[in-house]
Amino acid sequence: NGGGLPLNNKQRNMLPNKSRGEFTRNARKDSEGLSESPDFEFEYADTDKWAAELSELYSYTEGPEFALNRKCFEVEFRAHVPDKRWTELDAEQHRAHAMRLLDSLEVTARDKRLKVARAILYMAQGTFADCSSEAEVQHWMRYNIFLLLSVGTFSALVELLNMEIDNSAACSSAVRKPAISLADSTDLRVLLNIMYLMVETIQQDDPTDKPEWKIIRETFRAELGSPLFNNEPISVMLFSMVTKFCSGHAPHFPMKKVLLLLWKSILFTLGGFEQLQNIKVRQREELGLPPLPEDSIRVIRSMRAASPPASASDLIEQQQKRARREHKGLIKQDNLDAFNEKDPYKPDDSSMETETFPLERDEVMPVPIPHLPAERMSFPKGLPWAPKVREKDIENFLESSRSKFIGYTLGNDTDTVVGLPRPIHESIKTLKQHKYVSIAEIQITKEEEYQKTPLSVGEEEVEMSSTELLYQGILPSLPQYMIALLKILLAAAPTSKAKTDSINILADVLPEEMPTTVLQSMKLGVDVNRHKEIIVKAISAILLLLLKHFKLNHIYQFEYMAQHLVFANCIPLILKFFNQNIMSYITAKNSISVLDFPYCVVHELPELTAESLEAGDNNQFCWRNLFSCINLLRILNKLTKWKHSRTMMLVVFKSAPILKRALKVKQAMMQLYVLKLLKVQTKYLGRQWRKSNMKTMSAIYQKVRHRLNDDWAYGNADLDARPWDFQAEECALRANIERFNSRRYDKSHSNPDFLPVDNCLQSVLGQRVDLPEDFQMNYDLWLEREVFSKPISWEELLQ
Repeated sequence: NGGGLPLNNKQRNMLPNKSRGEFTRNARKDSEGLSESPDFEFEYADTDKWAAELSELYSYTEGPEFALNRKCFEVEFRAHVPDKRWTELDAEQHRAHAMRLLDSLEVTARDKRLKVARAILYMAQGTFADCSSEAEVQHWMRYNIFLLLSVGTFSALVELLNMEIDNSAACSSAVRKPAISLADSTDLRVLLNIMYLMVETIQQDDPTDKPEWKIIRETFRAELGSPLFNNEPISVMLFSMVTKFCSGHAPHFPMKKVLLLLWKSILFTLGGFEQLQNIKVRQREELGLPPLPEDSIRVIRSMRAASPPASASDLIEQQQKRARREHKGLIKQDNLDAFNEKDPYKPDDSSMETETFPLERDEVMPVPIPHLPAERMSFPKGLPWAPKVREKDIENFLESSRSKFIGYTLGNDTDTVVGLPRPIHESIKTLKQHKYVSIAEIQITKEEEYQKTPLSVGEEEVEMSSTELLYQGILPSLPQYMIALLKILLAAAPTSKAKTDSINILADVLPEEMPTTVLQSMKLGVDVNRHKEIIVKAISAILLLLLKHFKLNHIYQFEYMAQHLVFANCIPLILKFFNQNIMSYITAKNSISVLDFPYCVVHELPELTAESLEAGDNNQFCWRNLFSCINLLRILNKLTKWKHSRTMMLVVFKSAPILKRALKVKQAMMQLYVLKLLKVQTKYLGRQWRKSNMKTMSAIYQKVRHRLNDDWAYGNADLDARPWDFQAEECALRANIERFNSRRYDKSHSNPDFLPVDNCLQSVLGQRVDLPEDFQMNYDLWLEREVFSKPISWEELLQ
C-alpha cells in the first residue's frame, strides 16, 4: 500500500501486528496531537449479562446474610429430610418441600416468618451449598424459581410486602432514628430479594426451557402487568413505595432493590428495545404506513466511534510541534509517512481550528489511485441513515417558494405547483420521496377528530395492553412519581454535594456498626459508590423504557410524562450529571469481583487487601455506567426533540461544552446521541462557535440523520423559535394532554349532553329510588299537599 492510500479495516487487519500498530500510531500521531484510546467494545442491550444483574442486587455489606439464609433453609429442610441433599431429591419431593415452606410463611410470629422467608430466599439463590460452580448455581436457581412460582409463592410475597409497606410501627421508628442501617430494612430486603430473583430469572428467555416452563413464563408476564395485586399492576405498587420513601415517611425502604425490581417488572411486562421495534413495525402495518426505512438498533451497532476532540493541553502541544516542523526542510518520501505528514483532509496550518475531531479514515473518501486493483480500493461509505422529511417541511418549502416566485400562498396545499420553476418541481418530488409519517402524527390527527366530532367518530376502542394498564395505574400520581425518581437520581449523581436536607439513599448499604479499619472503610467506600451507580442505572432505564412505550401506545401519554419530567427540572439535572469527568465515571472500578454473587458463595474468598481493592477489575470500562450515560442522553433527546422551548433550555444551561466533553468517550452510540443534542442547538450557538467547532459539525453531518431542508448548520432565524412563543408552546401542549386524559380516563367529567338518555317508561319507573328518612316520616303530609289538595285536569294532561 505504498501510494499513501488510507487502509480500510480489512487491509489493516491483514498487516502483521507490529506494522498494524505502527500504522495506527503514525497515521494518528500528527493529525490529532493526542494519545489514541481504543474504541470501547460495548454492546448496548436491555440489561447486562445475567450474572452481573444478579450480583448488583446485593450490596457487599449484605455478604454475611448468604450463610444466614442457608442456615434457615437447612433447619427447615433437615426437620423433614434428614439424610439427603436438595440436589438428590426428585421433583415430587422438591414440590412437597416448597409447599411446606409456603404454608409456614403464613404464620403470625414475625421472627418465624422471617426465617421461612430466608429459607425461600436460599432456594431462589440456587441452594448454592450443594453446587460446585457458578453455572450449577444458575441452573438450580432457574429450577427452584420455576418451582416456587408454580406453587404460588409470588402472590404470597406480594401480600407480605404490602403488610411491610403499611407497617406504621417500622416507619415511625425509622423516622425517629438518627442513623438508618441495613438492620432497619431486613424484612423488606428479604422479600424484595426473592421477588427480584424471580422476575429477573423468569424474564431470561432460555431456548432449552421445558414447554410447561414457557407457559408458566407467559402467564407470569401477563399477571405482573395486570391489576391482579391490590387491583393494580405490581409496578404501581412499587412506584408508591418510591414516593413514600421520598416523602420522608419511610426512610428505611431499601430503595436500590425497589428500583431494580420496578425496572425489571417494567422490562418484563412491557418488553425491551427489540420488542419496541417489533411493536412499531406492527403498528405501522396496521395504520397502513410504509415500513421503517431501517432498524435503528442495527444501524447504530454497525457505526464506529469518531476520535474525541483534543483537550487544551493537547492543542498547545500540537501547535508547538507544528512550529518545530516549519523550521525543517521538506523531505520527499514515497512511503506511508508522506500521507501522514501532509494529510489531504486537514486544513492548512493557517486555518487551524480550535478543536481536533478527525473523522475515521475508513469513512472519508480516499485519494483515488488508478493503478490499484479493484479489491484494494476503499470506496467511501454512504450515510448511515435514510433521510426523513415531515409533511410540515414540505408545506413550509412550498409556501416560501410560492411567495418568492409568484407572490401568493395556498395554506396546507402540498400538490399545486402551477407557476413554479422546474427545479422546484424536482425538489418537491425529492422531498415527497423521503417523506416520513410517524405513528404519533396519526394519533394526534385522530385525537383532534375525537375532540371535534365525538358523535360521528364514535367510541374509541382502546386495546388493554400492559402499557395501557400501567399508564392507567400511574396516571393519578404520575407527577409525584416523576419528582420522586428525579430526587433519587439527584441524590445518586456523583456531581451532587452531600446536603443535610437531601434524601438518604444508603439505607440498604450502611452496616449497623461503622468501619473501624482502613480496609473496611475502603470496602464500604466502594460499596457506596457502586450502590449509587446501580440506582442511576435503574432509574435511567425505567424512565427511558416508560417514555418509549408510552410514545408508541399514545403520543399524549408520552407527552404527559415528558412534560412532568421537564417541569421537575430533568433537563438541568441530566446536564449536571454530565458536568463531571465522564471518562473517569465510565472507567470507574467500583466493584470487588470476588464478593459478587454467585462467585462469592461457590469459591473460597481470598484475603482482601487495600491493594486488591484499589486495583478493581480488569475491564476497560464499567458496563452499568456507560449504559446509564447512554440512557440519560436518550432521555434528553426524547424530551427536547421538536420542542423549541426545550432546545433553548439546552442553550441557556450552556450544555454545548458539557456535551462536547462527553464526546471523549469512544463509543459510537453514546457519541451519536451527544451529536444529536448538539445538532438541535447549533444554529443558536453563534457563528464563532460553529467556526471553531467545524470537526464536531463534520461529525454531526456524518453520523446524524439528515432532514433534507433543515438548515441546522446555519444561523438562519427560525420562525418556530421566537422567544415569546416558548411559554405558549408548553401551554398549548398541556391543554391537548389534559383534553386527551379527561376524554379517555375521566368519566366523571364527561359532557352530559353526550351521555345516552334512557327513554323507556318502564325502566325509568322501575328504577329503585332511595328516599330520605324525613320524607318517609312525613309521607302523609306530602300526599295531602302535593296530590289530594291539588286539582288535576286529566284531559289537559293527556292532550
